[in-house]
Amino acid sequence: MYGLNGRKAIVTGAAHGIGRAIAARLLAEGCDVGIFDLDLAAAQVAAEELGKDGGKVVVAAGDVSSKADVEEGIGSLMAELGPVDILVNNAGICKVGKLLEASEADWHATFGINVDGFFYVTRKVAPQMVARGSGSIVNLASWMGKSGVAAYGAYCASKFAIVGLTQSLAMELGEHGIRVNAVGPGLIVETKMRDESELKRAAEGLPTAQDRAKSIPLRRAGLPSDIAKTVAFLASDEADYITGETISVTGGIWND
Repeated sequence: MYGLNGRKAIVTGAAHGIGRAIAARLLAEGCDVGIFDLDLAAAQVAAEELGKDGGKVVVAAGDVSSKADVEEGIGSLMAELGPVDILVNNAGICKVGKLLEASEADWHATFGINVDGFFYVTRKVAPQMVARGSGSIVNLASWMGKSGVAAYGAYCASKFAIVGLTQSLAMELGEHGIRVNAVGPGLIVETKMRDESELKRAAEGLPTAQDRAKSIPLRRAGLPSDIAKTVAFLASDEADYITGETISVTGGIWND
């Protein structure tokens, strides 16, 4: 355990998959957690289930790519939770398709959620961290934010952006006692994003996650809980001299 008792956390995109696992882990560590997700019904179900073992879970619905939604929804979570100690920018989408064939709508949607979402949410939460002189921000990047992959051009570009923004923000906020890091998941299964991606890959005749996992050094795909463990560590005082990093959690598929 990482000694997060009494801390307040907001996790975006926490109704499903990795975000939900992160919210669950932070609750288990003693945090009060705010869930911000586009899917209100799923977020409410997640909050009810996650809160059964104790801990405060509050919910707000909205689109991270909408400044107005973020202002209202994240603002309401901050009002209910109090000063936020931990922000996890997890919300994201992945559109599979070759760059010359991808639609402009998919391109803009990818950047709207994966990059603009980071921008709006961070600018809403970080100022009160600056005022208090402490805080931890953890961003969900990807191993594809370190290496380009065919048929994932928009997604790769958006995650490269998150790696760069993490480094820049760490430089800007370090003097205020705020650490900013990212996690770069590898092949993670049991998520809504993976299920949608697998359908698209199958339609294009690309290898399945099960087939790809055979080439991973640890010989398995990752789970949402593998990412949640790393986020909890980075959010804790155990990582108090770590900032500006993107930690790969890939089973060895990418180890830079």
